[in-house]
Amino acid sequence: MPRLTPILFVVGLLLASPGFAQHVTVVKFPELQKRLTRPTDTTYVVNFWATWCAPCVKELPNFEHVRAANAGKKVKVLLVSLDYASQVDKKIKPFVRKRGLKSEVLVLNEPDPNDWLAKVDAKWSGALPFTLIINNRTKQRAAFEKELSQAELTAALRKFL
Repeated sequence: MPRLTPILFVVGLLLASPGFAQHVTVVKFPELQKRLTRPTDTTYVVNFWATWCAPCVKELPNFEHVRAANAGKKVKVLLVSLDYASQVDKKIKPFVRKRGLKSEVLVLNEPDPNDWLAKVDAKWSGALPFTLIINNRTKQRAAFEKELSQAELTAALRKFL
């Protein structure tokens, strides 16, 4: 077996560390819906966004802050990209890596938003960014069709905890 040079060893460790190589998963809507309707006491903070949406990109650090501030609590941040699934390797993964996103990133691979928008929230027009905070055990739900500041997001989540 070849011996790794010290530099290659360090690079290998960095690439293997959990926060460094963020996994981006492409899903169909039924899979996302199944996750969001589980009868669990976990509060989900779900942000629908896209790399081309300036307000979406601006608020992403707020979701990262919420994720870090609630580590160890039953809070799960899901960042659901509405970029084309065909752009995962060329655009989405580099975007996630460059911004150091550690929240779970899903890419919703659905060609027609009209098929699923109302299933997420009946009042959602389809505009981005859109955030949904849900807890199925307590039957709490809040939806925001706007950019959220860190203070707004934290205050909204506090009502669930």
